[in-house]
Amino acid sequence: MHSALSSADPFPVTEIPRLGGGTITLGRPETADWQLVLIYRGLHCPICKQYLTDLEPRLSEFAELGIEVVAVSADPEAKARKFRADQGLSVPIGCDLSIEQMKTLGLYISDPRSPEETDRPFSEPGLFLINPQGNLHMVDISNAPFLRPDLEKLPSRIKFVLEKDYPIRGTHSG
Repeated sequence: MHSALSSADPFPVTEIPRLGGGTITLGRPETADWQLVLIYRGLHCPICKQYLTDLEPRLSEFAELGIEVVAVSADPEAKARKFRADQGLSVPIGCDLSIEQMKTLGLYISDPRSPEETDRPFSEPGLFLINPQGNLHMVDISNAPFLRPDLEKLPSRIKFVLEKDYPIRGTHSG
């Protein structure tokens, strides 16, 4: 059963192996006050390849807003390394996202359709914006690769949120 995170709640701090060594800590940015976490399906997904390629020229816009961007998948290190090299990416990439971590983040999980696709269950796309207090400020979780936020418009929309001190939405509990 799918269980989503609630906006405004503390983001579950999660350590993921980082390509190149060390770890990426989701929920605790290293280089900025805010953190944007993009979960992608993996090397087998052509839509993910295009999405992260489209992200690359916008990294400086996010940095100017004080937002650290990281991309994470369930791919093992070798596949994640090939993904980064094939796409010419500089965004920090985390790999080996476990099924338990996927569940903790409220992601949809899919099984491979064939051994040629991939060799393990993988997460469907997710995007999390975590504020300086470590809370989930905005979230977008999809059960398929076709529904994702528009990266061309995302920096300006987040800029609006930051400049206007726009409140966290989706917090009604009744």
